[in-house]
Order: sequence, then C-alpha cells, then structure tokens
Amino acid sequence: MHIYYYDENFKYQGEDVIDHDELPKNATDVRPEGLYLPVYDEKKKEWFESASKEYIDGLQPKPQPSKIDLMEKQVAELYYLFALGGDPS
Repeated sequence: MHIYYYDENFKYQGEDVIDHDELPKNATDVRPEGLYLPVYDEKKKEWFESASKEYIDGLQPKPQPSKIDLMEKQVAELYYLFALGGDPS
C-alpha cells in the first residue's frame, strides 16, 4: 500500500510503500496531487494547499527573452556604437 505521511501540524512529510493494510499514525492513503505545500485534513480525508499565491508565483521560472529579442537588443547596441561612437551600457 502506498501511504503519505504528515507531521503534527498535518503538513506533508513524505511517502512510503508498506506491506500491510493498517495505516501508521500520521499517515493516509490519500495522494496529495498538484500541491506545493500540502496539508492534510483528517476530518475531510483530503489534502489542501497551504502555500500563498506569492510563494507559488516565486517558484515559477522567470520568462527568458526570445532569441529574436536578444538579437534586436544587440543590433540596437551596435547601431548606438556606430552612430554615436559611445558605450551602450
């Protein structure tokens, strides 16, 4: 049986596979899917998200400029160098 552990505050602590059908203390067989900081509700027998939107947004990768954007910037810097003879920085 695949089980999921939680601590005394019901926060997800990990998972394990056991050979018997009896759940250990602080464990459930309900899978926490698609959650960043899952917390278990024993009464409802389900996991819920405890992470704030800011926390989740902070984990998302920052968008990288496309190759075309990078090339346009380089071309603009070269035009600046040639036209004014200055430093583009």
